[in-house]
Amino acid sequence: MSFWDTPLYGNTPVRWLTAAGVLVGALVVFRVAAALLVKRLRALARRTRTGLDDLAALLLERTGALFLIVVALWVSTWILALPGRVDRAMRVAAILAVLAQVGVWGAVVISFAIGRYRDRQLATDADAVTTMSAFGFLGKLALWSLLVLVALDNLGFHVKTLLAGLGVGGIAVALALQNILGDLFASLSIVLDKPFVIGDFLVMGEHMGTVERVGIKTTRLRSLSGEQLVFSNTDLLKARIRNYGRMRERRAVFQFGITYDTPPDVAARVPEMVRDMLEKHEQVRVDRAHFKSFGDSALQYEAVYFVSDPDFNLYMDIQQDVNIEMMRRFADEGVEFAFPTRTVLLERSGEEVAGSSRESPDA
Repeated sequence: MSFWDTPLYGNTPVRWLTAAGVLVGALVVFRVAAALLVKRLRALARRTRTGLDDLAALLLERTGALFLIVVALWVSTWILALPGRVDRAMRVAAILAVLAQVGVWGAVVISFAIGRYRDRQLATDADAVTTMSAFGFLGKLALWSLLVLVALDNLGFHVKTLLAGLGVGGIAVALALQNILGDLFASLSIVLDKPFVIGDFLVMGEHMGTVERVGIKTTRLRSLSGEQLVFSNTDLLKARIRNYGRMRERRAVFQFGITYDTPPDVAARVPEMVRDMLEKHEQVRVDRAHFKSFGDSALQYEAVYFVSDPDFNLYMDIQQDVNIEMMRRFADEGVEFAFPTRTVLLERSGEEVAGSSRESPDA
């Protein structure tokens, strides 16, 4: 009997070499075909608007090497006559590899769909984007939970008994992870109740920033100075939040004072001057302008107006124009802005001598 006819673990050397050739050939074919397809799909994606070619290329890129090795090894064993136990082990390994790869592909599909939806809807419907992000997490959780149960069933576990045991053990786990679970439910509350969405500008005490991401445990904001602020979802819902993203129009109040030596008829015209200055701006709706009170060193005025666009920069541009126009008009009318003054009474040799001195605002 020649070497090529001598059985080795139940198979001739020819079969072993054939199986090895099939293994190597399958791996080479899989990798080369995947690389070529990815290259063609990426080139096609640049010429089309559909996202299917992008998704197909992404799925091929996320195909794991371990998955290809296990599948190629399983295919190569078809040539061999293996013991029943080894054959079952190879089949189970192949099933587990397929399930793991299906989980990766499913997560990629969910993330891709949510990413495309976010890009389309973020500018017009930020509420829906926040909701879809949470549903994406729940979808991935459900997918992996189902795949784990299928994998356990193929490994010979009694899934029903396992689920019953998990129900009892879940109570202990819930008690141990109550802070994490609290943040999880707080995240769902944010998604469903929508006190804020991605893109809203929030102020919470001394902290402020624009919402960048609503996660399962934390919400992340980008502050005006550039750093990222991270808040626990539970703590965030307990805080008093001022959401400027829901502002439809901006209410502005400003005060100023003029000197006491202003003639009464001129003082009476000041509110109308201010109204005229404000009404020159198309985005402004004037609420009121009044001579408010007699201050310690000035006649106090107060004006209130609304800006139809809540943009802060627009509001500041309008206020700046009004301030400059007030300086010009008041100079033409002979009206002087007041600043803090103090009258000092001096007593000398039983006589009172009155004098006045003007001090800077810091005095």
